[in-house]
Amino acid sequence: MTETPAPLALVTGASSGIGKAFAERLAADGHDLILVGRRKERLDALAAALRHAHATVTADVLVADLATDAGIDAVAQRCADRPVTLLVNNAGVAHYMPLADLPPEKAHELVGVKVVAPTMLTRAVLPGMLERGTGTVLNVAGMLAFSGPAPAAPAPSQRAVYVASLAGTVAMSQTLHAELEGTGVGVHVVCPGIVATEFHEVQGMDLSSVPRMSADDVVTAALAGIELGETVIAPGVEDASLLGRVFDADLAAFHGQSPQLASRYRRV
Repeated sequence: MTETPAPLALVTGASSGIGKAFAERLAADGHDLILVGRRKERLDALAAALRHAHATVTADVLVADLATDAGIDAVAQRCADRPVTLLVNNAGVAHYMPLADLPPEKAHELVGVKVVAPTMLTRAVLPGMLERGTGTVLNVAGMLAFSGPAPAAPAPSQRAVYVASLAGTVAMSQTLHAELEGTGVGVHVVCPGIVATEFHEVQGMDLSSVPRMSADDVVTAALAGIELGETVIAPGVEDASLLGRVFDADLAAFHGQSPQLASRYRRV
């Protein structure tokens, strides 16, 4: 009798924070893992720890910089070559600063990691998932995706490009989830608030005195949200109807358009 292979999860940004928490939880749940990140030493240590803690689990390391075409291509190839059951697009970079001050190379890195990489990795993994009739893509965004209408944030929290990347991730996840309805493949996005990781420290921001959610709680919410059938998963929002009202308003505006010029724009 042939044994059913373990589910295979590929996690980007796996060397720390939310990505590491995903890797640890998924290994405990019996997933084999492909751990993607830039920091080889951390990935190797994590893989060794997971293999030690879970004797039947395999944990492969793939060092790649998702801000580069070469890095994205290497991971996309792995997605296409292996029967990935769960893709966790978690890798992140922020570069908080006013757009006029954002160096072009940092803008390119941000868009590469947060927009291009998730798009291309999802594109790479979908054909296999669709052929098998099962699979899950989980994108990691954040509640800042809904902050576009807010007044300008004070320095050093100005972050137009970062917020735009998260909002785009939410929209892509919703649209793709609908596109794949009935195929057995689901797409979800988790939107935590401030999480207790090293993410903000890299930006030179000390948030140690600010209440923050743990990375483990983000993972718990994400996996529970998938089970609940939520496309947009908001770990810190108790009243889920708030999100429903946001999305209803989006659709109302979309369906409220007409080919006629709105009266407020007509010249007197």
